[in-house]
Order: sequence, then C-alpha cells, then structure tokens
Amino acid sequence: MTALSAVGSDVWLAAGYCLFMVALGYAIDRVARSVASASEGGSLSGFVYHEHHDAWLCPEDQWLWPQSFDPDNRIMRYRASPTVCNSCPVKDSCTSSYLGREVQRSVEAWPASEAARFYRGIACAAVVFGFIWPITVAVNGPGTTGLLVLAAAAVLAALISVPLFSHLWRSKVHMPEGMRSLTVDESLDENEKAAAVAAGRRTRYASDHRTEGKESA
Repeated sequence: MTALSAVGSDVWLAAGYCLFMVALGYAIDRVARSVASASEGGSLSGFVYHEHHDAWLCPEDQWLWPQSFDPDNRIMRYRASPTVCNSCPVKDSCTSSYLGREVQRSVEAWPASEAARFYRGIACAAVVFGFIWPITVAVNGPGTTGLLVLAAAAVLAALISVPLFSHLWRSKVHMPEGMRSLTVDESLDENEKAAAVAAGRRTRYASDHRTEGKESA
C-alpha cells in the first residue's frame, strides 16, 4: 500500500487515460451501431425480412424477391413487381420508381459492412491512442511500482479491447449461387435504362389514346 502511495499522479492519470480510451472506443462503436440500426429501421419501416424465403414482405403483404448482388458493397438487392407496386394505393408514400420498390440488405452482420468497418476502425484507433501516454510516462522512468501500474493498465486495456479488433478484418464473401452480380453504377445504369423504356411505353400509350380520341371526334 505504501508503494502505491508513492506512485506519481502522472502514472495514475496515464493509466486512467488508457482505460478511458478503451471505453471511448466501445462508445463510438455502440453509437455507430445504434445509428445504423435506427437508419435502416426508418428506411424499411413496415418491411419484414423472412430468412427462410430470403425475401421481404411489405406492409401491403407483397413480396420483394432477390434481384441482384453487389460484390463491392456486399449487399443483396430485392425488388417488388412493378405491376404490383404501380397499382398499390400507397405507392406515392413508398417509392417514386415505376420499376417497383427496391430494398437492400447487407449479407454481413456488424461490423463487416464498409460503414461499420469505418467506424470500428475509428474505435480501434482511439484504443491505440490510449497507449501513447502510458508509454511516454513509462519511458520517463516512473519507478518499478509505477511501471507495474502502467503495465497492469495496458494489459487490462488490451484484453478488454480484443473484441473491437477481432472482427475488424472481414473474410471474403462469395456471391450467392445463381444471383446476378451488379455494382452500384451498373445497377443505377440498368434502372435508368429500364425507367426510360417504361417512360417510352407510357408516352406511346398516351399518344395512342389521344390519336384515337381525335379520330373518333
């Protein structure tokens, strides 16, 4: 006890700082996870994913089936039937697309997605920065007891932070069998082309009706 009382305040502050930065790392990770969950829940309000079908059920009891897989962002895209969506009474509050409502789902759980890995990286960086002050104090020679305090804090911080680092590096995910591979740009380009075709059909349809109206007049 006497030996601990002889430890300088700089040692205790450095040790406390080290543990505080671990807590900060976990706080960053938790907040990012909560924000991501809230954002996904808001954008998919009323949509329920059914794992055994690998499909989504919308609030109007219509299914959205897998359409394509994005290998870069590791997300699966699901789309409802345009015929069903365009005649849906709540379409205006659901989607503005004439190609049917699209829903995306990450094939990897937190923190394997790109956004999750970004925030997990920040959390891990905070933990690493937490070791700088204790190392600096240790180099200045705080004495044997002081070194033991710093070492104990560093070991404890390292053990506590293992879960933060353990899933930072993701493993390769293979594209689901039989699923088309489309990047974001390719998907957007395909949607634009399909929308142009659909718009052309609606224009011709309207023109035909106007022509018929004039001929009957």
